[in-house]
Amino acid sequence: MTLQERNWKDFFKQVGLIVGIVSIVFTVTVAGFVVANLQDMGRLVRVVQLVKSDYLEKSSGNQLIEGATRGIVDSLGDPYSVYMDAEENAQLMEQIEGKFGGVGIIISLKDPDKLVVLRPIKNTPAAKAGLEPGDVITKIDDQDATTIPQDKAVALMRGDPGTKVNLTIYRDSTKQTLSVPLTREAIAVPTVDGEALPGNSDIAYIDISQFSTNTANELASVLKTMDISKYKGIVLDLRYNHGGELDAAVGVASRFVQSGPVVYIVDNEGRTLTKSAEDNFLGKPFVVLVNEESASASEIVAGAIKDRGTGTLVGVKTFGKGIVQTIFPLDTGTSLKLTTAKYLTPNKIDIHKKGIEPDVKVELKKGEEATIAPTDRKYDSQLTQAVQILREKIK
Repeated sequence: MTLQERNWKDFFKQVGLIVGIVSIVFTVTVAGFVVANLQDMGRLVRVVQLVKSDYLEKSSGNQLIEGATRGIVDSLGDPYSVYMDAEENAQLMEQIEGKFGGVGIIISLKDPDKLVVLRPIKNTPAAKAGLEPGDVITKIDDQDATTIPQDKAVALMRGDPGTKVNLTIYRDSTKQTLSVPLTREAIAVPTVDGEALPGNSDIAYIDISQFSTNTANELASVLKTMDISKYKGIVLDLRYNHGGELDAAVGVASRFVQSGPVVYIVDNEGRTLTKSAEDNFLGKPFVVLVNEESASASEIVAGAIKDRGTGTLVGVKTFGKGIVQTIFPLDTGTSLKLTTAKYLTPNKIDIHKKGIEPDVKVELKKGEEATIAPTDRKYDSQLTQAVQILREKIK
């Protein structure tokens, strides 16, 4: 039997799934009929056949399917569309639900080539170990963190509670390289923090760090606990909020805009779905803080507020992520996260790769850190300006 005749029955069994996956990608419609692009399909089958028959090392059918699937999605050139294996999918679901095993670090979006600590989450191993905003993670155990994508690095830091991980960090403020041993814990991330603004007891300060499936309910609970009715105005802080779940953003926006459109979702055929505010408008004067890392779902909230004219945006231009990803479950716990639509603000503005300009631009001074959830009256420049604007509103 020749190399080319070897195990054809087994070969076609193994490539059948691959052909099924890629046939969707390599098809064209001619005169109303769907016709496979046989030349491209033939090339794929030939490559798989050569790997199976001539490649030095053994390779399984599952390995080839995984590789072909990842290759299809990677070829889109869209950093937000990814194929996720079972472990990666489980981690994403944990993140969306706001519960996971890990060390409690939020990574900055500003430089995708570095793992820069945006901030440690309160009362987590990272916070207790003294990690600081601006720390650069260079190694995770023995893995060089400077050569891998952020999502893979985050996955390496996560794991079962009780397991250990060692982070090597570079701290620019002291020009030191530090080794930080950590024990992972179950991290339940509270996404909403609310309190009276220190030194301004009649102003409510509300920080939303991300949008998980429970954020709108968390906000409702915080507003009730604070007794929001006793405050004259609100500062809503969306700085460093990288986004999250779409419906959570609509639920939060419903507190800050009247009934009507919050966001338009437009698919690849131009069909539009309107997401509208519920009848939960607080009706109080408020100011929203945004910055260059306010992204995605936080931009939905900020865009609705700006277009509807219910509040004042203070800070700097937002990140500019105006596209929507849908998660499609696949077999054996895997999934495909695929960009399926773009969103438009209530005024039908496309903010993708453009961001949202604040109503009042205020940049932090060189070396100045944002005072998220301040404990005293030492506000940063943006929060100081927000309070001044709010004071004019509530005279």
